Amino acid sequence: MAQTLPLELHPDRLFPADPVVRAIAQRLYAQIKDLPIVSPHGHTDPRWFADDANFENATALLLLPDHYVFRMLYSQGIKLEALGIRRKDGAVVESDYRKIFHIFAQHYYLFRGTPSRIWLDSVFHDVFGLTVTLTEDTADLYYDTINEQLAKPEFKPRALLKRFNIELIATTEGALNDLRHHAKLKGTGFEQNVITTFRPDDVVDADRADFAANVAKLGELTGEDTSNWQGYLQALRIRRAFFREHGATATDHGHPSAITADLPEAEAAALFQRCLAGTASMAETELFRGQMLTEMAGMSLQDGMTMQIHPGAHRNHNQVIFERFGPDKGADIPSPTEFVSNLKPLLQKYGNEAGLNIILFTLDETTYARELAPLAGHYPALKLGPAWWFHDSPEGMLRFRHQVTETAGFYNTVGFNDDTRAFLSIPARHDVARRIDCRFLAGLVAEHRLTEAEAGELAYELTYGLVKKAYQLQ
Repeated sequence: MAQTLPLELHPDRLFPADPVVRAIAQRLYAQIKDLPIVSPHGHTDPRWFADDANFENATALLLLPDHYVFRMLYSQGIKLEALGIRRKDGAVVESDYRKIFHIFAQHYYLFRGTPSRIWLDSVFHDVFGLTVTLTEDTADLYYDTINEQLAKPEFKPRALLKRFNIELIATTEGALNDLRHHAKLKGTGFEQNVITTFRPDDVVDADRADFAANVAKLGELTGEDTSNWQGYLQALRIRRAFFREHGATATDHGHPSAITADLPEAEAAALFQRCLAGTASMAETELFRGQMLTEMAGMSLQDGMTMQIHPGAHRNHNQVIFERFGPDKGADIPSPTEFVSNLKPLLQKYGNEAGLNIILFTLDETTYARELAPLAGHYPALKLGPAWWFHDSPEGMLRFRHQVTETAGFYNTVGFNDDTRAFLSIPARHDVARRIDCRFLAGLVAEHRLTEAEAGELAYELTYGLVKKAYQLQ
């Protein structure tokens, strides 16, 4: 009979090995570990909270939406069809959720040393009360235990929001979304806990095959003539206002690069017409995206929405997977990203506005100390988002703090956000960030660079205060 090992979460996990520094980290963590969770940027499904129906099963909830999980399995030769990932052509894929969970359990060892292992073990232990490690031999125990609990009223999405002490969670929707699920939340008491975020990529990225159709739809939704530049801009303002009516305090922009532009109005209008006609070159569509970042910054200055810029992902790098399964299947890869020159047009126009909140993210860690920290350490409009996506790991968070703090300080950062589709892992992800911040602060205290009282104030700000301020949630 196979050996069953206990699943234990050490209370000092992620803290320093040195006992003196660890003791400081423990004291700091004790002050902030139970603070409410503010999750200002993510990709959970608003339908979950609107309908408040029980989740279907362990596989559909924990595995199928999580590209962190199936990209690792795919890297070891496990076909996405075997994991139940739907194909665009409708070809048959594995539909036995228990069998899929067994494949996952058989290969769970692949996640050793990864943040996914930390998050998943925390979910298994803290959310579902499992006390043995996941292996092929315990797969049925896991699957049945999780499914049994998911059927209970206390595991409905709204109940979990309360259990997890999530004060606020923001979803992310495209500019054309009707926000019906957020509308359904109005009057439930949860409309203040679950808000939307305006992501206009669908109507500003002229490289998309559906760009012209989307712009036309934008006109239909707003009653504006989006075949001309001024009508198009006004339609975007109207949609921003619609999103604000559904709780949005922020926009999000997932561009390939950080390029911005500040073209004269006639040139911008002519560029828009070429993009709309489909005659713009790749350089021109990139320029148009850059112009739209500057336009959006101006709109944010007017309506007060925080602006998030998430550049630097080479989307859908694996063309075979993209053609077979579509986007968001674990094949996005970080790319080198330049900020100093690319952001200058936007910053020359709006960077000195203290009333503007622009949060910069990067997948290119080489820019932390060289570009991002100096920019945020100077321009009033800029703040730095936390270590993101591939880097929201314990090591990635430490690299971020080590490289940006000396130039940008702590107060030009915005706390943590989890950026996840994996709802049940949100408490674990925030707990990792809290532990790592306390670890970093404890080192400064031990080196007599901060007093412990100052570190306690900072721990609170990094956990709760800065995110509320940055996303206008006060």
